[in-house]
Amino acid sequence: MFPLFRSGPGRLTPRQAHQQTGAQAAVLVDVRETPEWDAGHAVGALHLPLSRLEAGAPLPAAVRDTPVIAICRSGHRSLRAVRLLARRGVRATDVAGGMTAWARDGLPVTGPGGSGGATA
Repeated sequence: MFPLFRSGPGRLTPRQAHQQTGAQAAVLVDVRETPEWDAGHAVGALHLPLSRLEAGAPLPAAVRDTPVIAICRSGHRSLRAVRLLARRGVRATDVAGGMTAWARDGLPVTGPGGSGGATA
Protein backbone atom coordinates (compact mmCIF):
# COMPACT_ATOMS: atom_id res chain seq x y z
CA MET A 1 0.00 0.00 0.00
CA PHE A 2 2.83 2.40 0.81
CA PRO A 3 5.80 1.42 -1.34
CA LEU A 4 8.01 4.22 -0.01
CA PHE A 5 8.11 2.63 3.45
CA ARG A 6 11.08 0.32 3.45
CA SER A 7 14.23 -0.30 5.41
CA GLY A 8 16.09 2.58 3.78
CA PRO A 9 15.22 6.23 3.16
CA GLY A 10 12.32 7.22 0.95
CA ARG A 11 10.67 10.59 0.49
CA LEU A 12 7.09 11.81 0.35
CA THR A 13 5.61 15.10 -0.74
CA PRO A 14 3.93 17.07 2.03
CA ARG A 15 0.51 16.18 0.60
CA GLN A 16 1.34 12.45 0.54
CA ALA A 17 2.56 12.65 4.14
CA HIS A 18 -0.56 14.52 5.22
CA GLN A 19 -2.78 11.95 3.53
CA GLN A 20 -1.00 8.98 5.10
CA THR A 21 -0.90 10.44 8.59
CA GLY A 22 -4.53 11.56 8.29
CA ALA A 23 -5.49 7.99 7.41
CA GLN A 24 -3.46 6.85 10.45
CA ALA A 25 -1.26 4.70 8.21
CA ALA A 26 1.81 6.41 9.68
CA VAL A 27 2.92 8.73 12.48
CA LEU A 28 4.41 12.13 11.63
CA VAL A 29 7.47 12.81 13.81
CA ASP A 30 8.91 16.33 13.85
CA VAL A 31 12.67 16.11 14.46
CA ARG A 32 13.31 19.86 14.77
CA GLU A 33 14.54 21.35 18.02
CA THR A 34 12.13 22.71 20.64
CA PRO A 35 12.18 26.42 19.63
CA GLU A 36 11.33 25.44 16.04
CA TRP A 37 8.55 23.09 17.21
CA ASP A 38 7.16 25.77 19.53
CA ALA A 39 6.98 28.30 16.69
CA GLY A 40 4.71 26.01 14.69
CA HIS A 41 4.36 22.38 13.71
CA ALA A 42 2.11 20.12 11.68
CA VAL A 43 -1.17 19.31 13.37
CA GLY A 44 -1.01 15.84 14.90
CA ALA A 45 2.78 15.51 14.75
CA LEU A 46 4.83 14.06 17.59
CA HIS A 47 7.96 15.91 18.69
CA LEU A 48 11.24 14.02 18.96
CA PRO A 49 14.27 16.21 18.17
CA LEU A 50 17.01 14.66 16.07
CA SER A 51 19.52 15.54 18.80
CA ARG A 52 17.61 13.27 21.21
CA LEU A 53 17.33 10.49 18.62
CA GLU A 54 21.06 10.67 17.99
CA ALA A 55 21.65 10.49 21.75
CA GLY A 56 19.71 7.22 21.86
CA ALA A 57 16.36 8.44 23.15
CA PRO A 58 13.71 5.72 23.05
CA LEU A 59 10.90 6.03 20.57
CA PRO A 60 7.47 7.07 21.88
CA ALA A 61 5.02 4.17 22.20
CA ALA A 62 2.94 5.53 19.29
CA VAL A 63 5.93 5.09 16.97
CA ARG A 64 7.06 1.61 17.91
CA ASP A 65 4.79 -0.48 15.67
CA THR A 66 3.77 2.11 13.08
CA PRO A 67 5.58 3.48 10.03
CA VAL A 68 7.17 6.87 10.68
CA ILE A 69 7.23 9.95 8.50
CA ALA A 70 9.95 12.31 9.72
CA ILE A 71 9.80 16.04 9.09
CA CYS A 72 12.16 18.95 9.83
CA ARG A 73 12.47 22.48 8.44
CA SER A 74 13.88 21.70 4.99
CA GLY A 75 14.40 17.95 4.72
CA HIS A 76 18.05 17.54 5.73
CA ARG A 77 17.66 16.53 9.39
CA SER A 78 14.65 14.36 8.63
CA LEU A 79 16.71 12.37 6.13
CA ARG A 80 19.32 11.79 8.84
CA ALA A 81 16.52 10.73 11.21
CA VAL A 82 15.18 8.24 8.65
CA ARG A 83 18.60 6.64 8.31
CA LEU A 84 18.94 6.41 12.09
CA LEU A 85 15.44 4.98 12.48
CA ALA A 86 16.05 2.42 9.74
CA ARG A 87 19.11 1.19 11.67
CA ARG A 88 16.74 0.69 14.64
CA GLY A 89 14.43 -1.39 12.47
CA VAL A 90 11.75 1.28 12.05
CA ARG A 91 9.98 1.62 8.72
CA ALA A 92 10.51 5.28 7.96
CA THR A 93 10.47 7.90 5.26
CA ASP A 94 10.54 11.67 5.32
CA VAL A 95 8.94 14.75 3.82
CA ALA A 96 10.83 16.29 0.93
CA GLY A 97 11.15 20.01 1.60
CA GLY A 98 10.14 19.67 5.26
CA MET A 99 7.91 22.14 7.08
CA THR A 100 8.84 24.83 4.57
CA ALA A 101 7.15 22.81 1.81
CA TRP A 102 4.34 21.72 4.18
CA ALA A 103 3.40 25.34 4.92
CA ARG A 104 3.86 26.40 1.29
CA ASP A 105 1.31 23.71 0.32
CA GLY A 106 -1.17 25.21 2.78
CA LEU A 107 -1.28 22.16 5.05
CA PRO A 108 -2.35 22.68 8.68
CA VAL A 109 0.17 24.17 11.10
CA THR A 110 -0.46 24.87 14.76
CA GLY A 111 1.52 27.02 17.12
CA PRO A 112 1.52 28.32 20.67
CA GLY A 113 -1.90 28.03 22.28
CA GLY A 114 -3.37 26.41 19.19
CA SER A 115 -2.80 29.44 16.98
CA GLY A 116 -1.96 29.12 13.29
CA GLY A 117 1.74 29.04 14.04
CA ALA A 118 4.65 29.71 11.75
CA THR A 119 7.45 27.48 10.56
CA ALA A 120 10.94 28.10 11.88
